[in-house]
Amino acid sequence: MNSTPRKLVPVGFAFLVAALGIALFSIMDAVMKGLVLALGVYNTMLWRSMGNVALGAAAWAAVGVRRPTRRALLLHVTRGTVTCAMALLFFWGLARVPMAQAIALSYIAPILALILAAWWLKERVSLRAVVAVVAASLGIGTIFIGQAQAALGPEAFEGAVAILASAILYAGNLILTRLQSLAARPAETACLQSLVILVLLGLAAPWLAVVPPAATILPLAVAALLAFASMMLLSWAYAHGEAGYLAMTEYTSFVYAAVLGFLVFNERVSAYTLVGAIVIVAACVYAARRRDIAAQTLEQAA
Repeated sequence: MNSTPRKLVPVGFAFLVAALGIALFSIMDAVMKGLVLALGVYNTMLWRSMGNVALGAAAWAAVGVRRPTRRALLLHVTRGTVTCAMALLFFWGLARVPMAQAIALSYIAPILALILAAWWLKERVSLRAVVAVVAASLGIGTIFIGQAQAALGPEAFEGAVAILASAILYAGNLILTRLQSLAARPAETACLQSLVILVLLGLAAPWLAVVPPAATILPLAVAALLAFASMMLLSWAYAHGEAGYLAMTEYTSFVYAAVLGFLVFNERVSAYTLVGAIVIVAACVYAARRRDIAAQTLEQAA
């Protein structure tokens, strides 16, 4: 397999870079929620993707454009397609449920990735993974009970289901992230993956695209910049550290979501959401002790 040579870095540094990437991504979620409420999910994604492509192209040109390998191109197209569907579902759902609840539900992705990796590698699903899935399901059920108690309405339920569907796609995306980070440099990944997303969204532009109001231009630019910076940081971190270890940074996003949801949208974290999040995170940590799923997948795919 052709891959870009990597320099060894302290594992703690890679962890900090990934944590910073998650922090920027969480801030971007808050910006995107406001934009989706104002523009709708399609136009928000479309116009943000244009900014992402421009930023990615500039970064790629700065480090030197090199022709991607066939393997890298396939990964860019595959992950770009998965990411497009995943993001549309997530941001559509995020506009309908509190941020902390949305993030808590998305935490099932690492456990689903364990199941997906076992299927990919033709391995038997371990008892540890089964226990983790059951525990995470209880956590999800707790969050939905809280949602019903709060009487948030049918839109909130539909939003929660969309986020769960997004988490299923994100599970596959976790594995693709690791494979992609070893096949291409971060700038190439940021540019070409964003281009794939823009092309896919552009197919519906004649029917759905509208020119955004002037007041939304700056937030769209900020969202694009945050998404680009987060993608670059996470791509670099996953290329220099083990996916199973770095995946732990994902759980810091709940704190950001709770704080930003309260400050920006006056959302309060219910006890049900907090308990559900704790159960899901505990299940993920328990399952993650089994092995580094992405590294195992990479070894099989190489």
